[in-house]
Amino acid sequence: MLARFGFNRSIAVAAAVLGLATLGAAPAGPPYDVAGVLQRMTDRNPTLRSFRARVHVDVRMYSFPFLAPKLDGTSYYKRPDYYEVVFDRVPGYARGFQRLFNDVGSPSAWEKNQNITVAGSAWVGNRPTIVLRLTKKIHSDILDHTLAYVDTSDYSLVQMEWYYTNGGKITMTQQYRLEGPYSVLASQHATIAIPYAHAVADAQYAAYQINVPVQPGQAAQ
Repeated sequence: MLARFGFNRSIAVAAAVLGLATLGAAPAGPPYDVAGVLQRMTDRNPTLRSFRARVHVDVRMYSFPFLAPKLDGTSYYKRPDYYEVVFDRVPGYARGFQRLFNDVGSPSAWEKNQNITVAGSAWVGNRPTIVLRLTKKIHSDILDHTLAYVDTSDYSLVQMEWYYTNGGKITMTQQYRLEGPYSVLASQHATIAIPYAHAVADAQYAAYQINVPVQPGQAAQ
């Protein structure tokens, strides 16, 4: 579920940030179809029905006013397509970060509002990936397209890139860990390089509560 990402222009910062992944043409592999890739992504944790997990995010901005907010919140998931990160308190200038973490979404959610195609293959670090290209079904004047990089070995989402019509780009890389039989998100690193905002954000996920009651929208109540 990709949404608009904005920052208050009054906190313009100047340093460019570099993407962490090394991308290049991956070795030729079998042909992939979108439906098959999305199904394999969904099937990674077939008995995972829901979860809650606390998340801590350290943000660093690279120029005046040199802000470094620390955000704490909760990540919620309920099969098939509800995914949301809700922060306890968010300064007005940092609200775009909440949108960013929600924009990762889930494959089932992507299908609702995105046109998805296989764009090829690429290396992300030392991992060969399938590259999916997402474009909104309802045209956006802000977001041009998104690329999702899916590991060919386990169908985990290892990176997403958002490309904006103003030339901006946001890259999010993801690392996973095992909790019991489940592969769950352990950490994320985002580099934000859009007009009037250049920053990095690092998220760490605490212990997960697995298969607990989760109601969509409950965090807003």
